[in-house]
Amino acid sequence: MSGDTSPQRLTPAQRAGRYAALAALIVGGFFPFIWMVLTSLKSEGELQKFPVQYLPSKLDFSNYARVFSEQPFAQFFLNSLTVSLLSTVLCIAAAVPAAYALARLNLRGRGLLMTAVVTFSMLPVVSLLVPLFRLMRGANLLNTYPALILPYAALSLPIGILTLVAFFSAIPRDLEAAAMVDGTTRVGALTRVVLPLSTPGVVTAALLVFVNSWNEFLLALSFNTKLSMRTVSVGVTLYQGEFAFPWPLIAAAVVVATVPLVLLIAIFQRRFVAGLTAGGVKA
Repeated sequence: MSGDTSPQRLTPAQRAGRYAALAALIVGGFFPFIWMVLTSLKSEGELQKFPVQYLPSKLDFSNYARVFSEQPFAQFFLNSLTVSLLSTVLCIAAAVPAAYALARLNLRGRGLLMTAVVTFSMLPVVSLLVPLFRLMRGANLLNTYPALILPYAALSLPIGILTLVAFFSAIPRDLEAAAMVDGTTRVGALTRVVLPLSTPGVVTAALLVFVNSWNEFLLALSFNTKLSMRTVSVGVTLYQGEFAFPWPLIAAAVVVATVPLVLLIAIFQRRFVAGLTAGGVKA
């Protein structure tokens, strides 16, 4: 007698419980950002009221105007955008052939290479600060875009390689073999067959690299000390004084700095989710 494999129907109480758990998870995950937005719309006096007033009595957008008037935040924003985009392009350009070689070619010591990639991905940035600083100073790159682009691309390279190796390994080799029989080279098989099928993986890797570069603080603080070369992660800290912490102003700066990340995830969410799920399955 065969067992019943039909999906079990949920009772209304079970369905309500699942929706409640999902709602609690969503609210808990988004609450810090929601609280930051609400804080940015309050005045200093309203923020210090007790008991805590969760919703602002009136929407005050003056903090957002102060973000751009008290510091050159537009320049910080442009610096972060330039550094993050170029480091992402450079990282993915290096990660694609490296990941393809690890996934497809019969390399001697492949396991050792993968172990090295994983090990390097776990190194804390602070352990590399001094040698990287001396390297950038010796190359006269301090207070320039390359001072951040090159380290960001190198530090994010293991993430890009590991993500793309999983995708390239899941693509049937027969597709490349068929293309190469028709006269396509190995590079042509990569660009015409593998990459189009790995678009979710490439998007996932690019988003991870971009987010890491956008949020990085330590290297940006140490390598680019001129005000005109600051990034948003460092620029947010410039609004506080020695004895003053204008939290509504800082919250407004954080919200502005978070907008590009929210837009990117919103635009590429389908490919990003597909990349996170499909990349973990190896054929």
